[in-house]
Amino acid sequence: LIQITVKDIEDFEKSYKESEEELADIKAAYMDFEGDMDKIMESVLCVDYTDEPRIRKIIEKAIDSGEVPSYKGFVKESKQKMMARKRRVEKEAREAEKSKHELGLGGEDDLKALIQSRNKDRKKEMDDFLAHLEAKYGNNAKKGGKKTAAKKGK
Repeated sequence: LIQITVKDIEDFEKSYKESEEELADIKAAYMDFEGDMDKIMESVLCVDYTDEPRIRKIIEKAIDSGEVPSYKGFVKESKQKMMARKRRVEKEAREAEKSKHELGLGGEDDLKALIQSRNKDRKKEMDDFLAHLEAKYGNNAKKGGKKTAAKKGK
């Protein structure tokens, strides 16, 4: 079993950003999505909306050098679309932070705690279900037995 820690993810992010691999991924995403920044920002690893100006510069440099074609969706993207993307991402970040606080997450063992919490919830649901079945059908078993016995006697 391989354990991945928050530190492992942060180390990967440091080595990936500004690397040749990231550069290739950005260019590939630009080509795949024909300059659609919404999709580019969603598909490139380790980026958030604060990286958008950096990503834009990388793509503009690649267009200027002729490495990638100039797509209308990228070059003529409206300010409204840019602002809508920023607002959407900020809203998602607020919701994620709220969920994180509601679940009581914040340390190294967050995932483990979340899994254990879910397992407790599932166990409680199963116990409630079994108790419900027992209450519904458990008392009727004796009555059913008497009826069957009475029929055999006739």
